Amino acid sequence: MSGHSKWSNIKNRKGALDAKKSKIFGQLSKLIRIAVKEGKSGDPQHNSNLRAVLEKARAQNMPKDKVQRAIDCGLGKSESGRELLQITYEAFGQFGEAYLIEAITDNPNRTSGEVRFILSKHNASLAGPGSAKFLFERTQDHVYQPKIPMVLTDEQMTMVQELAEELLNNEDVEEIYCSTGGVN
Repeated sequence: MSGHSKWSNIKNRKGALDAKKSKIFGQLSKLIRIAVKEGKSGDPQHNSNLRAVLEKARAQNMPKDKVQRAIDCGLGKSESGRELLQITYEAFGQFGEAYLIEAITDNPNRTSGEVRFILSKHNASLAGPGSAKFLFERTQDHVYQPKIPMVLTDEQMTMVQELAEELLNNEDVEEIYCSTGGVN
């Protein structure tokens, strides 16, 4: 009869619902930050992209404090008063594929620990500066493209996609570029 108590059912349902909301709020926060950066304004009356994203956030019942935190982050302010830093992490996956992970954070130690943990769960590891970046070239629209794209099997690409998805779920990670050419 284990797992049949009322509390257990409520806990499991609430946990699943909270995980779903967290993922949606993370994606909306990222969209808000991008809209603020591109529009160079945190005022929805002067930034039409921000206004559209805020309507989506309201439709999902995103709390005002999370919305304000995302706007402040897009403007370069953080709640702790520290300056926001843009950091590029370099990593290698279990199949030898290279990753460039761009993050914006007010606490680089926390972010690197979180990125390192996610990578280790997927048999990947952080690399030193410059060890993976030479495998990419930056285009004029500031996007990294692999110089020589790696070819992986469908099963391996699925695992690469799972890693990229988990990294993107991290609140500080903005973009991911992979030497397979299929992730970002």
